[in-house]
Amino acid sequence: MKPDDVRLRQQQLLLIRSTELRHVLTQDLQRLQRPAAWADQLKAGWHWLLQHPEWPAAGLVVVLILKPRRFLTWTGRAWWLWKSARQLRRLRDAMALRLSQIRPS
Repeated sequence: MKPDDVRLRQQQLLLIRSTELRHVLTQDLQRLQRPAAWADQLKAGWHWLLQHPEWPAAGLVVVLILKPRRFLTWTGRAWWLWKSARQLRRLRDAMALRLSQIRPS
């Protein structure tokens, strides 16, 4: 076999492999299409809630009026969760600071 034949054969194999990989990538991206659409909807909903805070507040008032005990229960749980998240964040920051002091720069 001549070197040109070998080079041509290698190019053909690379083109075939490239086509196969493009096909696999297309299939993988199609599988991710539905979760990406869900993520887009969640993001759009979050932005809507940030632009219209009166609706969640009105919902909380309705729950407070109709189910005051449930409202107080969930308020207590939310308060505990918020405090726990703050404590964990402080602990994480303290550990990061400690680790940065231990590691040489």
